[in-house]
Amino acid sequence: MSDNSLTRREAIGGAALGAGAAALGGTQAMAQAGSRKTFVLIHGAWHGGWCWRRVADRLEAKGHKVFAPSLTGLADRSHLLSLNVNLDTHITDIANMFKWEEIKDACLVAHSYGGWPCSGALEQIGDRVSSIVWLDAFLPKDGERGADAASEFSRKSLAEAVAKGEPGRRGPPAKAFGVVTEADQKWVDSKVTLQPNAIPMQPIKLTGARDKVAKKTYIRAPKYAQPAFDKALAECQADKSWATYVTNDAGHDVMVDAPDWLTDILIKHS
Repeated sequence: MSDNSLTRREAIGGAALGAGAAALGGTQAMAQAGSRKTFVLIHGAWHGGWCWRRVADRLEAKGHKVFAPSLTGLADRSHLLSLNVNLDTHITDIANMFKWEEIKDACLVAHSYGGWPCSGALEQIGDRVSSIVWLDAFLPKDGERGADAASEFSRKSLAEAVAKGEPGRRGPPAKAFGVVTEADQKWVDSKVTLQPNAIPMQPIKLTGARDKVAKKTYIRAPKYAQPAFDKALAECQADKSWATYVTNDAGHDVMVDAPDWLTDILIKHS
């Protein structure tokens, strides 16, 4: 796609590609090298790839390539929930998708809990990721466990579910995430599934691959109270290698509440 040869065959091919991009709402320029981006959108706890629908639609309409998988045991893969689904499972979900889909030069976006498996996956796929965006997400350090940084609600529900020997636990209602409209609250509540319990019990192993990514962005939605996210924002604001944003117009599920704004940020920092 970056070939600037003026042969008739390639000129015709370039015109066809430009027309295809325009049909998706892009422009002929979008079809040229460096314009079409690849985004990998990773959801948070209790969610699935469905939560990215609005953002994915907007990115694709602009001619970009989007992957928004559901991690093992959640959403359309909730039938795979078991006591064996741990942090390594989700790390492997992400790493294997990059490998089998041959994804390169991608923008990896992590929402909330997604900061854990995305951080772990970067240890394996760092050379395939050119930028990352952490969306109201955990920024774990080597050796930390999800249980150490979980909210009081999450710790309590985890303890209760583990005591019963259950493989997963229920999350809070969408209203607690700060989802803005009542219609969207009902939509989110209809989609969320159990979050695997073994995940927050496993320490993460990191060697600094996340820090080596060239372009890094952190977005905070403070309407959702989570000290770990406030700490992550402060760390990123103090680190010149990170760009940071704060939105008071959306709840924790920014991709649901403010898809246009978020899409613009992702494109700008991809």
